[in-house]
Amino acid sequence: MSELEIEERSSPNHGERFAPIDILLLHYTGMPDDEAALAWLRNAESKVSSHYFVHKNGRVFRLVPEERRAWHAGLSQWGGVSDINSRSIGIEIANGGHPGGLPDYPKLQIDAAIALCRQILSRHAIPQHRVLGHSDVAPGRKIDPGERFPWARLAAEGIGHFVEPAPQDDGRTLRPTDHGERVEALQAMLALYGYGIEVTGEFDRKTENVVAAFQRHFRQAQVDGIADGSTQGTLQRLLAALP
Repeated sequence: MSELEIEERSSPNHGERFAPIDILLLHYTGMPDDEAALAWLRNAESKVSSHYFVHKNGRVFRLVPEERRAWHAGLSQWGGVSDINSRSIGIEIANGGHPGGLPDYPKLQIDAAIALCRQILSRHAIPQHRVLGHSDVAPGRKIDPGERFPWARLAAEGIGHFVEPAPQDDGRTLRPTDHGERVEALQAMLALYGYGIEVTGEFDRKTENVVAAFQRHFRQAQVDGIADGSTQGTLQRLLAALP
């Protein structure tokens, strides 16, 4: 596509950064009206913002300068650290999300998002495996950008870390109430990849939420919080493919 044009739509909701930028975080707006979503991100009373907003028609707006700390991640964790707002650049992508029935992301919009991500990654030392969704850093609390977000398409364009999901293997499913060494191994692998999870050996609600978040990003065919063979195999493939 042609050179990406970025329009200025300033938001007052930002502050000082306290850490170097090493995460690119993608969201959906989850609102039925795109203009209302943009207005909310620019409203001082909302106390929320992002660095960029990508409209369905492909228009891109800059709301907060990249050197400033936008307020988009909330209570979150990745790789053992919190204050994801200080470490990240946030992109809000206009989409009704789960409240709106998970509509598809238009091609024009994803083309623009890819071009924007490329520009951001060219300016900052953000590893591909730290291009994340909001649900990755806040499992259970957030579920965006959702299981219809085309992570595979972004990866094909050089944006983010992704592998072909592993095939189903019913012989090693882990589910809520399970416990023991196999659950410990699953939790350890999820934590090694970056998810905020403790290795307890108990498949509790937090583990279920993290597994569902992982599925929304990396194994989208079935998001149920149950660590079936496909989910575990995909996680192993991702870890093996890390630099």
